[in-house]
Amino acid sequence: MQTVLITGCSTGFGREIAVRFLAEGWRVVATMRDPSANTLPESEQLRVLPLDITEAASIQNAVAEAGAVDVLVNNAGIGWLNAVEGTSMDVVRRIFETNTFGVIAAMQAVLPGMRERRSGVIVNVSSSVTLKPLPLLSVYRASKAAVNALTEAAALELAPFGIRVAAVLPGAAPSTRFGTNARAQIAANGGFHQAYADFTQQTLARMQDAANGPVTTSEDVAEAVFQAATDPNTPRLLPAGADAVAWFEGR
Repeated sequence: MQTVLITGCSTGFGREIAVRFLAEGWRVVATMRDPSANTLPESEQLRVLPLDITEAASIQNAVAEAGAVDVLVNNAGIGWLNAVEGTSMDVVRRIFETNTFGVIAAMQAVLPGMRERRSGVIVNVSSSVTLKPLPLLSVYRASKAAVNALTEAAALELAPFGIRVAAVLPGAAPSTRFGTNARAQIAANGGFHQAYADFTQQTLARMQDAANGPVTTSEDVAEAVFQAATDPNTPRLLPAGADAVAWFEGR
């Protein structure tokens, strides 16, 4: 039985990804900062572990507890909506610590075992906002664009060891807590920059209108991640969701 370790499984994409692998008979190590928030269905194939992707010791402990990891899914991340000028450097560092540095740290934690076994797959969950520039997402987009670049270069480094690396790029998913969590973060960090008040309201209205068109579901993302994990012909950058596919084809 193969083992997948997934970060950020309490809600949204991570939870659905875990459900998808469980349905296929995999041994799933679902990690989250607070295991008491777990809502995954009970299964003998499931193990829930604490993991804070911003803490090196937490990552190392989870990987050690998981045992041999055949597939790592780097899903944990945080959202952000604000102009560059309205984003403090403390917030910038926090976003990159989770969305970018945490991905690198988790990769580094599982790679020794994968190299020794000369097999393994790493799937990094990025974002379709990396496919075209969008206002108020500049810092978030930068953190995810770095994941794309990391994925493509690491794939070349690790291929000689039999290790594949791919990134899944989800579109907008109203079913997740991205918008709610991002707004909570903004409120806790001073709100939107007042100089951009009108522009911000116009942009948010356009985003709301876009949510009425083709969007991405958590199931779309789970299916794309499972494909990336199991199909060696998967491209290194794989869009997930109708809107993401449209952006990918039109970039």
